[in-house]
Amino acid sequence: MTELLFLTDAYIREFDAVVTDTPQDGVVVLDKTAFYAGGGGQPCDVGTLSDADGTTYRVTKVARSGGAVAHTLDGDRTPSVGAAVRGAIDWERRYQLMRTHTALHILCGVVWRDYGALVTGGDMRPGAARMDFELENMSAEFASEVEELINREVASERAIIVDALSRADADAHPDLIRTKINLLPPAIKEVRTIDISGLDLQADGGTHVHNTREVGRIKVVGHESKGRINKRLRIALDEAGA
Repeated sequence: MTELLFLTDAYIREFDAVVTDTPQDGVVVLDKTAFYAGGGGQPCDVGTLSDADGTTYRVTKVARSGGAVAHTLDGDRTPSVGAAVRGAIDWERRYQLMRTHTALHILCGVVWRDYGALVTGGDMRPGAARMDFELENMSAEFASEVEELINREVASERAIIVDALSRADADAHPDLIRTKINLLPPAIKEVRTIDISGLDLQADGGTHVHNTREVGRIKVVGHESKGRINKRLRIALDEAGA
């Protein structure tokens, strides 16, 4: 089992850990990690691991493996089981993804609040993303209106709170799941939530900023129809946040 440090503090950039397994050459499992393993449309983190001998390994991929998190290293060298290592996340990339992920929640919250539309899909990369909604109509005017509304929420400087609910409490609040299909596995007994205060409360396992002001200006850079009741909005962030 790997302790997931990012679940309680998305701003951890470096951390100390111990190698608990080396399932194959170039792959290590740690007792704890701040590397996000990917999921919910958010890509995994990349970065480095360094051992006591001064050897640095580049982390190119991170993925869940049961209750553990496997870190794929560039090359065949692998720290041994029991080795102490220091992890460092590519922070510039991670922070862009945090801003982008929060921007998608702002978008989702506004479209749900003002238009009652569920999410049918989404994806992101650092600084840019797209989200699909269950909408019958899409136009340049609609996209422009949404852009104005979501940037009002950025300017409102809403706090973003990470919390957790029991599965029973979560099931009693169906609005926690904004996707057309509920993707929460039945085995999950505690549901992590991301609350943009006064705007949006959702079940989510990714990393986010502390306040909407950190997202910076959001631009709606594209809109398109993906079907009769499936419409897409594309967004991009200004290079620097607040």
